[in-house]
Amino acid sequence: MAVTQYSAAEIQALVVEAWSDIFMQELREKLMLGALVNKDYSGQISNLGDSVKVSQINAPTGQLLTVGVDADSFDSEALSSTQVEVKADKRAVASYEFEDTVQLMTQLGNKDSEIRAALLFAVSKQINDYLYTLVAPSASAPDHVLISSDMNAAQIAAIRKLAAQAKWDKSKGWWLLCDPSYYSDILNAQTLTSQDYVGGDLPIVGGQVVNKRFGFNILEDDSRPEDYAIAFHPDFMHLVMKTQPTFKVSDLHSHKKFGYVISVDQIFGAKLGIQGALKHIKVTAS
Repeated sequence: MAVTQYSAAEIQALVVEAWSDIFMQELREKLMLGALVNKDYSGQISNLGDSVKVSQINAPTGQLLTVGVDADSFDSEALSSTQVEVKADKRAVASYEFEDTVQLMTQLGNKDSEIRAALLFAVSKQINDYLYTLVAPSASAPDHVLISSDMNAAQIAAIRKLAAQAKWDKSKGWWLLCDPSYYSDILNAQTLTSQDYVGGDLPIVGGQVVNKRFGFNILEDDSRPEDYAIAFHPDFMHLVMKTQPTFKVSDLHSHKKFGYVISVDQIFGAKLGIQGALKHIKVTAS
């Protein structure tokens, strides 16, 4: 029986049709830090190097007036704002080479495709690792870098105190991502896990049960080294991404090789937000 041959253009069209929407959805779900930081911005990202803006309205100083003294008039203030420009200057790429198209074509219609899952992991890991390179908490008093070999109730309370002193807004929630070692410390602390001390109605985020303790939504992040945690308000970092990843399928004949290469790339950018250094706290053992 004859085997159907597909051109690179036909395969690319099928890949985009079958994978793009699911790929983007799963990328956001599995990218732990990127799923939680601020992704709101003004503008559009179409190409590598595009910039978008994030603005914050600054609160006025205001006045306290006294009847019979100065309460008959007030001083107005000009509206002012602080703005951060974020450039989408990063490209996370993953690719495969195939000797023929049979293996790829058999997985195109499969939502559990091993090829797509592997590409997804590679791209999300690149983005995740880059976001963590931007972590730079304030080193001025009060210091937002804590040293601890254990993640216990006292340590989380100390983190919470720093967050409250920095006046973190509570409307978007506070988050604490812990490596498996710190997370195990939390699970082994009775006052942090027993329902005699905490409630049992816990939400699910990214397939994990969220442990809500001391005002923090606590999740395990197994991408981090041992004894590493980051507590943050979502506005500490801004992540901007092109709406859809770009898939490309080409033959290798121009390189004097038989077969095909499939690649996927995601254009993105990230930057610490307004007063971002004060809106996150890092905890390590050393």
